[in-house]
Amino acid sequence: MSSFIATAPAAAGQNLIANDGFFPDIDVDQALAAMRQDGTVTPDRLRAALIEAALSVNAELADWKTTQQAAGHATLLAVPSAQIDGKSTNLHRYLRALHCQARAGLIERYRDYDATAAGDKAAEALLQAVEDLRRDARWAISDLLGITRTTVELI
Repeated sequence: MSSFIATAPAAAGQNLIANDGFFPDIDVDQALAAMRQDGTVTPDRLRAALIEAALSVNAELADWKTTQQAAGHATLLAVPSAQIDGKSTNLHRYLRALHCQARAGLIERYRDYDATAAGDKAAEALLQAVEDLRRDARWAISDLLGITRTTVELI
């Protein structure tokens, strides 16, 4: 026997989250689409996840930000970088780090949604997705900082 449970589409029009002035404000609707979130995440939880992700990414980039400001670049978009699709590569990488961190946080919080055996299997699969998202966030930050990506595994 199989079943189908429809989730509500994600709500649009959730506005912007003001960032710190150097890093761009966060467009919640854009983040929602980039993260492929459905309607199971409430707008308040989505905003909270994006804010926490911004705090985390901004903290990791704090020294880089200070260096850029000292060089006369008032915002991330003012920092010279190549353009892809009409946007700064720095912006692409910042948003990727932000979205990956937020999505990983949301998945971790929603893991306990179904406590059945099927839910446990799904949670195991999601755990791998969380690890992949955290890795992608790390790589985006490393790329933005101009440092090499290094994966080390202890045996």
